[in-house]
Amino acid sequence: MKLRTTIFLFIITISVYAQRDFSDSKITKVVLLGTGSPEADPDRSGCSVAIVVNSTPYIVDFGPGLMRKLAARIERYGKPKNVINGLRISNVKHAFLTHLHSDHTMGYPDLILTPWAIDRFGNRRNEPLQVYGPEGITKMTNYMLQAFEDDIKIRTNGSEPTNNQGWQVNSHEIKEEGIVYEDKNVKVEAFPVTHGNWPNAWGYRFTTPDKVIVLSGDTTPSEKLIQYATGADILLHEVISKEKLDLTDKSWQIYHSKNHTNTIELGEIANKAKPKMLVVYHVIQMGSSEKSLRDEIAKNYKGKIVIGQDLDMF
Repeated sequence: MKLRTTIFLFIITISVYAQRDFSDSKITKVVLLGTGSPEADPDRSGCSVAIVVNSTPYIVDFGPGLMRKLAARIERYGKPKNVINGLRISNVKHAFLTHLHSDHTMGYPDLILTPWAIDRFGNRRNEPLQVYGPEGITKMTNYMLQAFEDDIKIRTNGSEPTNNQGWQVNSHEIKEEGIVYEDKNVKVEAFPVTHGNWPNAWGYRFTTPDKVIVLSGDTTPSEKLIQYATGADILLHEVISKEKLDLTDKSWQIYHSKNHTNTIELGEIANKAKPKMLVVYHVIQMGSSEKSLRDEIAKNYKGKIVIGQDLDMF
């Protein structure tokens, strides 16, 4: 019995720390904090990505639990071979949202409050979080802060040694395509994508000192995305299995055709944009295997394809 328990715990440990590292840069790292869809998949958290440049993180989308996933790549929390040296939770000061769907925003309070509360090093974010996103992000931010006003009040006015800046948020609503943020590490460009009935949905192109990374957000096939992704080092794109989708009710086929990109379409997009690496995230598997997803995409695209898993690093 003891032997079986030991083997079980060993398997659990391997699964927790089997974090894949595809990265080839000392400057730029891309960490998948969540690769899932709205489905409560225990193996895939809600959609979120960290682009880390010179140990400074820039978050795209706020799926649930993103801060704890990021901690898995931080010294003292993560395993030595998988950490990003110098990365701190308190360094999370810039974030970008593609659209307001719940599976992309349920981690927003985590993003706002956790870096301010405290980390294992005793550090706290001591300045307002800067958030960029579609129209409506300011309204959402105000309601989030209102929901947690008692927590904020107790932490700032009680005996807890904290600051009165790190919980605050400066929200910036994106109104047009182009550069939305720039500093010494990154230039961030937003471009419009089509996602069902959402009036404002954005994809992003990050240009770092040595890499170009493009994120699709949730979208149907987009010529605008192809324009921004052409020649990129990494294209992170959402996907839904065409094979499995064809087996669903007609109403779901219509819905997904207006909201998402299927595997066959993604192969065509990648074949036009020709990124150095195609990374699939926001995976709507519908019961298909990773091999099946890859094979479906490969019908139209012969480049490098990675079906992203939570905590993969590129």
